[in-house]
Amino acid sequence: MLSISRTLSLPDTELTERFLRADGPGGQHVNRTESAVELRFDVASSPSLPEEVRARLLTRRDRRMTDEGVLVIQARRFREQGRNRDDARARLVELIRGALAPPAKRVATRPTRASKERRLSVKQQRGKLKQARSRDWSGE
Repeated sequence: MLSISRTLSLPDTELTERFLRADGPGGQHVNRTESAVELRFDVASSPSLPEEVRARLLTRRDRRMTDEGVLVIQARRFREQGRNRDDARARLVELIRGALAPPAKRVATRPTRASKERRLSVKQQRGKLKQARSRDWSGE
């Protein structure tokens, strides 16, 4: 059981782990052991996720999400399989925790007078610089 919050947890049956050979340091040992972990979680058809959390996760523009709604997390940071497994699970928990809270509504604001004046003065300076470049320097 993977605990996300006090009210939300994922059963291990919804997580699929696959172990593969990791690239990187390790010498000859890296060619024989499968220490990297690929953790898959089907967000689209998970009965454990509340509907609004599922919608937030699916609408997030994340390259780890497949077209079918499966979240794929690869962990190969460590040389030990157990640490990589814990790392992948921790990253999944953080991702789901980020989707638990609804995004804050943007409050529409108007630019201040000082910010408008700063913008216009910078535009005037830029225009003067460009105008100075276009002068005829041939001396005629």
